[in-house]
Amino acid sequence: MSRYRSRPRSTSNRLAAAALATVACVFVGASTADATATDTGAVVSRGVSIPAFYSPPTQLPATNGALLRQEPLPLGLSLPGLDGRPLPGTATRLMYKSTDSDGRAVAATGAYIEPSAKWEGDGPRPLVAVASGTMGQGDQCAPSFALQHPLTVNGQTLSVGYDNLAIYRLLATGAAVVVTDYVGLGATDRLHTYVNRLDEGHAVLDAVRAARALPGTSLTSGSRVGLYGYSEGGGASASAAELQPTYAPDVHLAGTYAGAPPADLTAVMKGIDGSALAAALGWAINGFVQAYPDMRDVAEANLNDAGRKALADASTMCVGEAVVRYGFARSSAWTTSGKSVAEIIAGEPRARAVLDEQRIGTLKPAGPVRVSTGVQDDIVPHAQARQLAVDWCRKGGSVTYAAVDLPNLGDRLLTNHLAPLITDQGAAISWLTDRLEGKPTASNCWTMPFQR
Repeated sequence: MSRYRSRPRSTSNRLAAAALATVACVFVGASTADATATDTGAVVSRGVSIPAFYSPPTQLPATNGALLRQEPLPLGLSLPGLDGRPLPGTATRLMYKSTDSDGRAVAATGAYIEPSAKWEGDGPRPLVAVASGTMGQGDQCAPSFALQHPLTVNGQTLSVGYDNLAIYRLLATGAAVVVTDYVGLGATDRLHTYVNRLDEGHAVLDAVRAARALPGTSLTSGSRVGLYGYSEGGGASASAAELQPTYAPDVHLAGTYAGAPPADLTAVMKGIDGSALAAALGWAINGFVQAYPDMRDVAEANLNDAGRKALADASTMCVGEAVVRYGFARSSAWTTSGKSVAEIIAGEPRARAVLDEQRIGTLKPAGPVRVSTGVQDDIVPHAQARQLAVDWCRKGGSVTYAAVDLPNLGDRLLTNHLAPLITDQGAAISWLTDRLEGKPTASNCWTMPFQR
C-alpha cells in the first residue's frame, strides 16, 4: 500500500466512506470532503485553491537542493521604497529537491526573499533559512503561501502567517531569507510529515542550497548561513544543525537559533494532548503513519472510528480551525481501549522506536547554537527543551542557553508557548545577526546548573 498521500479526489460519498473505513486510507489520503481535485487537476483544500506550482513533477533530479521551478511571489505585506524597490524585498516562490526520512527523493517548496535593505555587516550578504512554527497540515497552510496571503479565512479554514514578523525583521537587517514549507506542506503529492526530524532537517538544509542556486540574487559563495526557527521550526533548525555535517557538508553554519524545540516527542505528546493544540497530535500521527509502516500498524490496531475521522479531518486543517474544532480534545477518546496515544505508544516497542528515532540531541550540532525555552511552556514542555541544551553541552557543542522567565499565562492555552516567541524574538535575531557578522560567541554551558 502506498505510503504517499494520494491526489485528493472529487467529492464522492462512496469514496469518502471507503476512506473512512480503512485506517490506512484515512491517513494516506486527505479527507475527501475537505480536499478535492477539480476537473482541471487543481487542488482545492478547505475552499482554498492551491496554485498549480505546488504540484510536483513525477521525475526528480538526484541532487539535493536542485531547483525544480521558480516564479515571482507577490508579498501580501509590501510597500514601495524611496528608491523604487519594494519593501521589505522581492520574493520568489521555489520548488526544490530534497530527501525524506526513507531516503527517497521528494519535492519541497518554499520562498526566497531578496531584501531591499543593505547588508552593513562584515562580508557579503548572508542568508537565513527560516523554519516556520506550526502552521497545520493542509496545503493552504504552507508558509510560502502565507507570505502571499498573511491571513487566510473563508469559513472553512483559518491560517495566520505569524512567522512573517520574524522574517521581515531578519530582512530589515539586510540578510536574505529563504523559507521552507517542509515536506508535504504546500506540495500536493503527500501529507506534511509534521515534526519528522529527518524530513524537516533535510528540507531546511536543501532550502539553503536552492537559494544559492537561484539566479540573479546577491548571494555569493562567501555568504554566511544562519538557521532560525521556533516551536516546530525550532525542532527543524535544531535537527538541521545536527544533520549538517553528514547531510550537507557544503552548507557551513554561522549560527542556529532553536526556540522552544520539540526535541523529545514523547514528552511533547503528553504536553499537547488535551491542550488547545491537541490537533497537533493528530498531525504527528498522520505524518508518522505515512512514513513508518510500524506506526501505521499500531494505528490500525488501536484507533476507533472517532480517532480515524478526527485524524482525517485534521489532515487538511490549519492551526486556526484546528484550535476551534479540536482544542482540548483528549486522545483517549480516539482509541479503542480508552488509553491515551502516549500510553499506547509506551506499550508498543515498534512505536517507541519510531519516536526514539526522532529524538534531537543525540548528535553534536554544527556551529554555535542558541536554545531558548519559556520556563512556563507546557505545550512544548520546558524541561525537554532545556534537556536538549544539556545534551548538546555534554557533546561539546557551543551552546547559548536562554530561559525565558515569564508569569504563568494560562495552563494548556497556548499562551505560555506563544509569549516567548514574541518576547525573545529581538534577542534571538540580535544573537543570530552577530553570528552572521562573524562576531565570536562563547558557550554558557557552565551556567546550566544555575539556570531554570
